[in-house]
Amino acid sequence: MQKPNVVLLAPGQGAQAIGMGKAWLENHASAAQTFAAADEVVTLDGLGTLSQICFDGPSDVLNRTDVSQPALFTAAVASYQGLLDRWGGVDLHAALGLSLGEYTAIHLAGGFGFRDGLRLVATRGRLMQEAAESSDGGMVALIGADEDQANTLCDEARGDDVLVPANFNAPGQIVVSGSSAACDRAVDVAGNMGLRASRLAVAGAFHSPLMEPAADGMRKTLSELDLEPLTTTVYSNVTGEPHPADDAELLKERLIEQLTSPVRWAENCSRLAESLSTVSDEDERPAVHELAPGKVLKGLFRRIDKSVEVTSHDVPDTSEVV
Repeated sequence: MQKPNVVLLAPGQGAQAIGMGKAWLENHASAAQTFAAADEVVTLDGLGTLSQICFDGPSDVLNRTDVSQPALFTAAVASYQGLLDRWGGVDLHAALGLSLGEYTAIHLAGGFGFRDGLRLVATRGRLMQEAAESSDGGMVALIGADEDQANTLCDEARGDDVLVPANFNAPGQIVVSGSSAACDRAVDVAGNMGLRASRLAVAGAFHSPLMEPAADGMRKTLSELDLEPLTTTVYSNVTGEPHPADDAELLKERLIEQLTSPVRWAENCSRLAESLSTVSDEDERPAVHELAPGKVLKGLFRRIDKSVEVTSHDVPDTSEVV
């Protein structure tokens, strides 16, 4: 049987939900092994095992940054292992991940093993949680804004505080991040600009200068890790372009920058769509699949480029369980 030619999308923080990955564990031994390995690597200081929190919550624990990030990484990889069972292997054309999901994409491309990757994202989550708790920050979603409007809004609402664009998720869907007072002003300024805006229920000002302490911590952590050359295209959230396949030090620097820089997800997806459009034979064109949990990335891609069809794998297709 010919291996399918695919692009894989890996979700980021915000996609987590109680029960995520459980159906994959119940239907695929390889997914169960992924969760078992995660429970060995990640300790949650008396909160339970990572798999217990994924499957049973409570939601206030699962939604913590230091818990949700290793949980999301594990659920995505578990679903990928289950898909490999079903597909009998895969020809991976490219991998994309939103924020935390970029680490999943790098793992899928051979940059580091599962256990090393899980330790990385657990450390990242802990450092981001600590940075959030040490600063008074937040995030605001803007609906209907383009990049120029988001920059104008930040300039007008910033004052003496921190306020920057943080996520370019899709056309008309941008998130800004910074000091709590500036976020409050941003909601008012957005209204004056004719934009819809709402504060997000997040722990802190992610992808802003307020995450600099976390970036410093990740610099030390990444310096101690040997990265392998990437075996397929992985897109950088920071630049919007593919990472060089064999420049480990630049890849590490981009992952550090990612913590304080805007995530250019819409640009990642647009570049992918452009590359897929150059494949004239539809039968040869890679299929795009979203790993567990949820269907957030499918929804964003629909806003970015309707010509790209995304298949989500929040749960396995039990009619094809191996």
